[in-house]
Amino acid sequence: MDSNPGSLKRAWIFLRRPSAKYSILTLLVAGFFSGIIFWGGFNTGMEATNKLEFCVSCHEMRDTVYQEYKKSVHYSNRSGVRAVCSDCHVPKDWGHKMLRKIQASNEVWEKITGFVDTPEKFEKHRMELATHEWARMKGSDSRECRNCHSFDAMSGDKQKQTVFNKHMKAKAEGQTCIDCHKGIAHHLPKEYRDPDEE
Repeated sequence: MDSNPGSLKRAWIFLRRPSAKYSILTLLVAGFFSGIIFWGGFNTGMEATNKLEFCVSCHEMRDTVYQEYKKSVHYSNRSGVRAVCSDCHVPKDWGHKMLRKIQASNEVWEKITGFVDTPEKFEKHRMELATHEWARMKGSDSRECRNCHSFDAMSGDKQKQTVFNKHMKAKAEGQTCIDCHKGIAHHLPKEYRDPDEE
């Protein structure tokens, strides 16, 4: 739009022209503030579903993987840093987060249909569930792990030398966290475990 005062005046008249009942300007302002309120509510709802309390609100999670997680280094450790469910299972960036939330709607369906509503059913499907999650993590180059862990930030002085060497070898070979760290927060499926561990 040029800086001609006539053009500005025509634009202002257009914006103030009434629609059936309200001016276009009123509709734009109302739409803008409605959008802010909707977005704020939507975002608040999304963040509420990332809280530990939400994740373990159904007994399928509370009675199985949550109990395992409470015994892991991600729950209790020397530094006092706790990673909750969403830190490992929900991406931080908006686009990937929305895709993950859409995928998670399948978990709601499984809750409704009773797919894993008993510890026995959960164990029966543990390998299938774990395989899906491992594939997701592998496909994203363990993106959620890397929010806290980075090969570049690892110190050979603070890690045992054998562990540090394994990490540096994994980095050089283009491996990702989940290649070696399956079962870090939850029990491995019995089909995956070494028979000597049982």
